Amino acid sequence: MRFIVDMNLSPDWVPEFKTNGYEAKHWSKTGKVDAEDIEILFWAKENKYIVFTNDLDFGSLLASTQGNFPSIFQVRTHDVTPGHLASLVFKTLKQFKDHLERGAIVTLDERKARIRILPIK
Repeated sequence: MRFIVDMNLSPDWVPEFKTNGYEAKHWSKTGKVDAEDIEILFWAKENKYIVFTNDLDFGSLLASTQGNFPSIFQVRTHDVTPGHLASLVFKTLKQFKDHLERGAIVTLDERKARIRILPIK
């Protein structure tokens, strides 16, 4: 799986993904830092990347377009640093790997993970 790390998350996530066997890029190294979410979404779809974010707008965009890809992995905590969340993120990625590869939105907080299969109707 390949991940594009959204601007609202630290570039420090990129080496964490790589250490755990995933390809990852931070959006700041890929596109305009002030890009709209829809631009990131279309880039991810075209390039077959999963969006890693803590922004809820991506789910709304997918719902409005009834898109079935890219998948979105949202972290919903106050502390979104790799030092705080990495072990939980990578445990959850393994749990939902098949769904993320086919098209899903995974939302993770410190207590639970939820999944919505795409497209959202």
